[in-house]
Amino acid sequence: MIWNSHHSGIKGGAGQYFTPRPLITGIVDAIAPEPRATICDPACGTGGFLLAAHDYIAKHNALDREQKKRLKSGTLFGVELVDGVARLCCMNLLLHGIASEDADEIPVQVRDALAGKHGEYEMVLTNPPFGKKSSVTIVNEAGEEDRQSLVVHRDDFWASTSNKQLNFLQHVFTILKQHGRAAIVVPDNVLFEGGAGETVRRELLKQADVHTLLRLPTGIFYAQGVKANVLFFDRKPAAEKAWTTKLWIYDLRTNKHFTLKENTLKRTDLDDFVACYNPKNRHERTPTWSDQNPQGRWRVYDYDDLLKRDKLNLDIFWLKDESLEDSANLPDPDIIAQEIVEDLQAALSQFAEVASDLKR
Repeated sequence: MIWNSHHSGIKGGAGQYFTPRPLITGIVDAIAPEPRATICDPACGTGGFLLAAHDYIAKHNALDREQKKRLKSGTLFGVELVDGVARLCCMNLLLHGIASEDADEIPVQVRDALAGKHGEYEMVLTNPPFGKKSSVTIVNEAGEEDRQSLVVHRDDFWASTSNKQLNFLQHVFTILKQHGRAAIVVPDNVLFEGGAGETVRRELLKQADVHTLLRLPTGIFYAQGVKANVLFFDRKPAAEKAWTTKLWIYDLRTNKHFTLKENTLKRTDLDDFVACYNPKNRHERTPTWSDQNPQGRWRVYDYDDLLKRDKLNLDIFWLKDESLEDSANLPDPDIIAQEIVEDLQAALSQFAEVASDLKR
């Protein structure tokens, strides 16, 4: 039996949700993990990314006995906040022969990953929980409840903020070894938010080579109204000059209409992105967008051009939305209705956060 959820457990408040299997596989195929690399998911859920990385390494390499042993124990590491979900992850790994009974230690820690570093790794693959800011409910002497945002203060972070996604992005950077590689799913606000968001983007582009951004379609997550992306970057040693020189962006969102039931995301929907990413040598890439082909989904931006953008906003689009251009190209009414519902739910949850912050 294979547990197919990445983040199962309690739906809703804790922000857990599922990462579609085709997306996990597409990300792993692009980043192409190698044998002997240490791989961590600091929000591992039931182990979707860890299992996909294991399968990729086993399938794409002729492993010797020592490498096979290392893949089963000493390659994959997970951190999970919810105890019950962590147990499912351990069971999932055991079912795949990872961390068998005679292994030195179970590779899943139950803890709050954001509380501090829990090691350094050559690769981090993760889809941190979306949703609420980190918060704690405090009951005062009069018995009144007050929800207070938890601002994470860490000496190794660039900015102190209660935005959980910005904190996870900073955390992923801190647990990467020099030249370590990461792929992290982030919501749109990480790309455009000012204040701490701008600080984090500025420092990340300086101290890492932020080379690829995959803009994900809507309608692929159980959490309604989620607009997300995958950010790929490599950690680099300290230097005066920024490490990011070019950001390649693949737009899988504009004019794409997926739903959880009728029109689900398939691995083949990511074939073009993985080919464009060029896993064999990501330094040799060819854009599909040009003045002659304005509908190309794969486009490159120079670091200097990114710097000129207000607040270093990376929320970048260039394709024409066909549904705005031509009523004949409109998707089915039920898909339009679903997209409207998702947009409204996303707006409502964001406004609810603002309203709860104002109450304090």
